Amino acid sequence: MSAVIHSLGFSVPLGRISQKEAANFATRTSRLDEQEGRRIHALYRRTGIDSRASVVIDPDSLNGESFQSFFPIARNEDDRGPSTQQRLNRFEQEAPHLAAAASTQAIERSGIDPREFTHIIPVTCTGFFAPGVDIELINRLGLRSDTERIQIGFMGCHAGINALRAAKGLIAEDSSRRVLICCIELCSLHYQYGSDSNAIVSNALFADGASALVIGDGVNTNTNINERIQPILGDITKTASTLIPHTKQAMSWRIGNHGFQMTLSAEVPNLIETKLKPLINHWLQEEGLELGEVGGWAIHPGGTRILAAVQDTLLLSDQQMSYSYNVLQQHGNMSSATLPFILQQLAEASQPKPWVMLGFGPGLEVEFALIK
Repeated sequence: MSAVIHSLGFSVPLGRISQKEAANFATRTSRLDEQEGRRIHALYRRTGIDSRASVVIDPDSLNGESFQSFFPIARNEDDRGPSTQQRLNRFEQEAPHLAAAASTQAIERSGIDPREFTHIIPVTCTGFFAPGVDIELINRLGLRSDTERIQIGFMGCHAGINALRAAKGLIAEDSSRRVLICCIELCSLHYQYGSDSNAIVSNALFADGASALVIGDGVNTNTNINERIQPILGDITKTASTLIPHTKQAMSWRIGNHGFQMTLSAEVPNLIETKLKPLINHWLQEEGLELGEVGGWAIHPGGTRILAAVQDTLLLSDQQMSYSYNVLQQHGNMSSATLPFILQQLAEASQPKPWVMLGFGPGLEVEFALIK
């Protein structure tokens, strides 16, 4: 049974910060010296990001120290900012609004009655509470009280592909099912103080946002609208997951006392360059495809070095990479919420199918999805 992506929905916080001001903020908040400040500004300029959205930014302020109050200037060199509890309290306050906005847009675009949805799959690696986002969405969107839930948590940037896999399996079992996926990530809540290299890199890249996808079998079962809905994107034909051996320390995401902490080895781009091409060639060949037959690439923008590594090893053109770079430039890295933003760009550009979704996460794990 075919599982199709009917529609997409998106939401980002109203508060936005330019990359230059973000570098100023990082230098000021951690009380870094002039040399460290120059290092941070240089790194932020190389990210390819113009600006990013964050729930902690006051949308009514222009710039300066008044633009946010959640992360105060460090009192001393040992100060690491708000506790994890404080950060997760803010997640509980902010996440349901963004998740509901993205999901409402996706449902309205699909033309499917909210009461038809049988399953909801919330996806996040940046915050947890219970009753959680899933319950909030059931109540806010008018879903049925017997809507079934599958939580995909703490898997990182490629987790949306895991959600597609789960939705495809649900519909293969029963074609009458309608699934709502909602990826909600508030990465900025885990801003890290200090001059640790991993902290500086993650602070420079990550941002906040939500995306939602409506998944079904392509048929609207609403008794008032007995017609076939044309999928906006297409069929979720196949997904795959590959763990690269001996790379456990290449990327990690752990809970600390002052937020979640990321480790990203400088070896990740090299691992991608040496390992990715044979993996994806084998996967495509199982579907009777070659690299050159892929019409659109949705590659998670984990950073410019990762995108460059993918481009070099797969010999992709600048045009093929442009959609990932555009989303990185406009929004930063929103973890699992990012890939649907790239799918939307492919759709708006009428890129021919098939499309390949590609993401990387802790493990080092590579996730693929084929959209026809």
